[in-house]
Amino acid sequence: MTEPLFAARALTKRYGATTVVDDLSFAIAPGECLGVIGPNGAGKTTTIRMCLGLTEPDSGEIEALGLRMPRDALAIKAQLGVVSQFDTLDPDFSCAENLMVYGRYFGMPEARIRERIPQLLEFAALSHKGQAKPGELSGGMRRRLSLARALVNDPRLLLLDEPTTGLDPQARHLMWERLQVLLQQGKSILLTTHFMDEAERLCTRLLVLDHGRKIAEGTPRDLIAEHLEPDVVEAYGNGALSLVDSPLKALAGRTEVSGETVFFYTQDAGPLLQALGRDHPKLRTLHRPANLEDLFLKLTGRQIREGG
Repeated sequence: MTEPLFAARALTKRYGATTVVDDLSFAIAPGECLGVIGPNGAGKTTTIRMCLGLTEPDSGEIEALGLRMPRDALAIKAQLGVVSQFDTLDPDFSCAENLMVYGRYFGMPEARIRERIPQLLEFAALSHKGQAKPGELSGGMRRRLSLARALVNDPRLLLLDEPTTGLDPQARHLMWERLQVLLQQGKSILLTTHFMDEAERLCTRLLVLDHGRKIAEGTPRDLIAEHLEPDVVEAYGNGALSLVDSPLKALAGRTEVSGETVFFYTQDAGPLLQALGRDHPKLRTLHRPANLEDLFLKLTGRQIREGG
């Protein structure tokens, strides 16, 4: 087996009486995208902070790139690229200047940074915006500039904390396309996300966290096959909620409700769709294969949780 580029073993972090990360272990192989998903308060951001050496675990250890965190934090960070949830671009500098200043943080020779700036702007589809300031850019452009900045030092591992939050669909797709290019180049990525389509599209493997603990791990396809029935029928419209206690329940392996929609999880949707069409013709229905969102909701619940 290939030696992991990054390995966390038995990480635990408490704040007072609350255990935020609880005995968490995972590894990232070269060229792999590991996705970390979970509801608010699951411990995703605290995990990222420990991986960056910004928060010290109460117990456990992190090895990255053959080095140990937090002992070798500076040497590890020199080989990492980070895109945080929040925009940390300097508003007073142009796009090109933001890249230059960031490169200097790593002690890179100025000639080397200048050589990389046009390549990075082109990668971010921002060649025409080199002299523009971040305030003049759209949200998608700023996120791509943040990604380009994270690549200044040519890192082997990228840590991306919800990199497409707040972006419109077109901007998200362009960001995904850039991340796919990096994976094809052999970069490794640790990605936290709330978007299940993003996780399904980008991630080689997924880590599902809840209350600081790992509750599932595997490829998206394997996790869906392991935890879910293959077919999902959604029924919604006036009177849909009455289906929960109707005889139709017997045609599904499992039934769940979210808002005004009833979800039927079944091995074979045919009989259920037939019965819905016959007995409830006014209801709207959607038949689809089970996906990561269904997995997320089954493992972590449909209750919305506040907090980070």
